[in-house]
Amino acid sequence: MFKVTFAFGDGSNTEAFCHEGDILLEVARGANVVIDTPCSGNGTCGKCLVRLVEGELLTKRTLHISDEEFEEGWRLACMSRICGDVTVFVPDIASAYKSRMKIADLSSGKEISIFNNAKSEIELAGIELANSLDVVEVDMNPPTLDDNMPDSERLARALRKYLNLKKCTIPYTVLRELPDVLRESNFSVKCVLRATPNNIFVYDIFPKEKDVVICGLAVDIGTTTVSAVLINMENGDILAKSSAGNGQIRYGADVINRIIESRKPGGQQKLQDAVIKETINPMIHQMCRHAGIQTKQIYRMCIAGNTTMNHLFAGINADPLRMEPYIPTFFKTNALFASDVGVDINWDAHIIVAPNAGSYVGGDITAGTLVSMIWNRPEFSLFVDLGTNGELVFGNEDFLMSCACSAGPAFEGGDISCGMRATDGAIEACTIDKETMEPTYTVVGDPGTRPVGLCGSGIIDVICELFMKGIINPKGKFIREGKRVRHDKYGMGSYVIAFEEDAGSPRDVEITEVDIDNFIRAKGAIFSAIQTMLGSLDFDFSMIEDVYVAGGIGSGINMKNAVAIGMFPDISLEKYHYIGNSSLTGAYLMLLSTPAEKKTYELAANMTYLELSAVPSYMDEFVGACFLPHTDASLFPSVEAAMGENSN
Repeated sequence: MFKVTFAFGDGSNTEAFCHEGDILLEVARGANVVIDTPCSGNGTCGKCLVRLVEGELLTKRTLHISDEEFEEGWRLACMSRICGDVTVFVPDIASAYKSRMKIADLSSGKEISIFNNAKSEIELAGIELANSLDVVEVDMNPPTLDDNMPDSERLARALRKYLNLKKCTIPYTVLRELPDVLRESNFSVKCVLRATPNNIFVYDIFPKEKDVVICGLAVDIGTTTVSAVLINMENGDILAKSSAGNGQIRYGADVINRIIESRKPGGQQKLQDAVIKETINPMIHQMCRHAGIQTKQIYRMCIAGNTTMNHLFAGINADPLRMEPYIPTFFKTNALFASDVGVDINWDAHIIVAPNAGSYVGGDITAGTLVSMIWNRPEFSLFVDLGTNGELVFGNEDFLMSCACSAGPAFEGGDISCGMRATDGAIEACTIDKETMEPTYTVVGDPGTRPVGLCGSGIIDVICELFMKGIINPKGKFIREGKRVRHDKYGMGSYVIAFEEDAGSPRDVEITEVDIDNFIRAKGAIFSAIQTMLGSLDFDFSMIEDVYVAGGIGSGINMKNAVAIGMFPDISLEKYHYIGNSSLTGAYLMLLSTPAEKKTYELAANMTYLELSAVPSYMDEFVGACFLPHTDASLFPSVEAAMGENSN
């Protein structure tokens, strides 16, 4: 047995023991040491960087580490095997995706305005903000020798009479507390319950004088980030809001790698534990502490995620999703409860799952479609969710068509050498001076936070600026030289946004021609999907009245830049609206409103799914879109005009 010591920038250490020949990355995973591995340890992304401090590692050389960096001790964890006791330093960049868990500041109103606006929109559409949870007070006669009815039947009879219903269910969790609470309160109690036309289900019981808040939890399970809101189920008030990196990401940045990992021995449980025990449960405890409530006061939960995330959350085999004919186990389910999956809320809480519409159009999209309101308007609108998969919904009050394209993880920082999620240290906006090529950028985090990498919105800005300022050509190749443009020994060009001395990472923050090429393919997938879907309906871009863009790739997207690089159609910028994390907002509405939940099921059932791979023209459209902005310049007249002005 050998000892591996993982050292961190804050001075802390984690120790693990392993056998000779074990892969360092697997040892880190076993010790719960977070190292970013978008490729799930295949050696293709180059992001699992660690630095050898003491001892030796048997390391396979790759192009991701230069000779100089190798001499300095840098290694890829996935390419290194243990051959003795060793100490390695894990830099922040190796776990850049995993931000500290954040509780949002709700005092300014900015964080809750989007939810209040969504409630108003839903009510204007005629959907009632009502649910089946309630608190009722009942008084019972204490038992006597002449009235020796059991406690459970005494409570059930009182509730049936009060609500005029025939059936009442009292679960074990309530039964266990029943004798003490009844006698403490002299048989005058408050009950938290769900009342449906046929049944009363009792979640909790309290003495009559106790103040009771009925809480609910809405969660967006993103491939990269998990976000949640804790709400008052009676009025929809936001009590706490939180976000954190999805613990599953150390098993791969994309769903395919995670599905493969889940099929290894014990893998399915590892993936479920990573999202529930390591991610969601700590968020719940922190939000409850912040709001001053107990976790068992959360009586209902709603999750919205893509089809794979839903399966992995539920602990269900997701392997059929990645193999033809790509069949999920479920599109929708009402059979999930907190006790089934180990979520730390009321053990009997029902978990609502936003319905999937297809193997690659999941509940995050149906929930987002609800929020976009395109289903309630006569004009034709487009809803785009930017993530590891790019999902689109087009239509109006008469029809909805959806499709999904494999954009890859580039919008969330994957497949980009300095890419990261939109957390502290991420450059989220950037401009470049045309003459000096010097950048000016905005970094996520407190003032003074040094840049670590680029998140999605920052990547869009940097590539657009490089192109519009004539630093790269339409193929993404560098055509100018300067202090910030350099080439390696293989001739590959790169642009340095922040040199090492100014950065919060052990390397320069730079974007390479390979990065640009990866992003061009990602944006090309989005544009060609839009073009193909509209073409299948004999529509063109001029028929789009509004475009609603969602996705947590930064605090916002510069739509002008997104159009300039050919990601979105060249239509009036006034038609574009960034609506943030629509998946979380949709989960919030489904949680608060049973009619909104039913409406989402209806939207999913009526959504026509277009399989892009079955459309012969899609690949041709994709190839044409892998250019800045496109091989057909006539599709982007405003960009042509701007380029002409820049050349003068």
